[in-house]
Amino acid sequence: MKKIGLLTGGGDCPGLNAVIRAVVKRSIGTYNLEVLGIREGWRGLVSGTVEPLTNYAVTGILHRGGTILGTSRTNPYKSSEDLQRTLNNIKRFGIDAIIAVGGEDTLGVAWRLHQDYQLKIIGVPKTIDNDLLGTDYTFGFDTAVHIATEAIDRLHTTAESHHRIMVVEVMGRHTGWIATLAGMAGGADCILIPERPLSIEEVAETIKKRHASGKTFSIVVVAEGFTPQGLDVKYEKEKTDDFDHIRLGGIGNIIGHKLEELTNIDTRVTILGHVQRGGTPTACDRVLATRFGVKAVDMVVAGETGKMAALKGIDIVPMSLEEVIKGRKSVNMELYDIAQVFFG
Repeated sequence: MKKIGLLTGGGDCPGLNAVIRAVVKRSIGTYNLEVLGIREGWRGLVSGTVEPLTNYAVTGILHRGGTILGTSRTNPYKSSEDLQRTLNNIKRFGIDAIIAVGGEDTLGVAWRLHQDYQLKIIGVPKTIDNDLLGTDYTFGFDTAVHIATEAIDRLHTTAESHHRIMVVEVMGRHTGWIATLAGMAGGADCILIPERPLSIEEVAETIKKRHASGKTFSIVVVAEGFTPQGLDVKYEKEKTDDFDHIRLGGIGNIIGHKLEELTNIDTRVTILGHVQRGGTPTACDRVLATRFGVKAVDMVVAGETGKMAALKGIDIVPMSLEEVIKGRKSVNMELYDIAQVFFG
């Protein structure tokens, strides 16, 4: 083992640079390994865009958001030509093992390459959605929750001043982890997530009861992937990425319009969007990302490939990528039920 390739794929999130720094420091300082940074996720292996990563290259990046390597939602399995270029470039650059930092799509590609071509690949779990199986938490999630909570706190004052309903749309394509935790922390009066079907009429009734009791404002937090019961939500199906995900965003506006119609209460909508992905990572995410990076290198050296560094309790342990890609980690409904105590 002489050279490790390192890539960051999928959506960016706070903490990626902490992983990069940890991988480089552990590889060079402990094992005398060379690290090759692969630009823009799997696209870098398709195009052959790589660069050496030294201790100097990762100096001062711990606190920075985003990723110095860049990222993309490239899927090398999209075409046989891209797949062959990927394999050729791995051989061309003498890459002995790959550490792939990403979510379900990035790690899905990692598993396929490991299975199909016996490539030595280690995964590091990254997503602000916190929906990866096999790990208690992913880095980036804590920062996203912190940002969403702060936004909800700020919206409380204007909602109360104007006696309005404030609808806050947060990220969460398939699961409502951000919505649930930020909603709880921010004192939301209703939280809408993909895992718990509700109709707009039910939400409106909750708000009307609240206002009838003397409350003059309401905060509704909704995950972008929430679909109201009985309402056909249309998205631009032609706007998909390499993994055939449609572009979400806008459910907050639909809910805001319907709530105003049903309650006759002035309603405003705030879509946080990519604000949740950006900026400085929290201390929690910096530490978690650092631990993941160090463990990933240790796993490479130990020959524990085809696995992901995962958080279990307080420990970082190897977890089979095959298990990770079998599904998604939904919100614990006991947690949501606690949040529901404070609805209305």
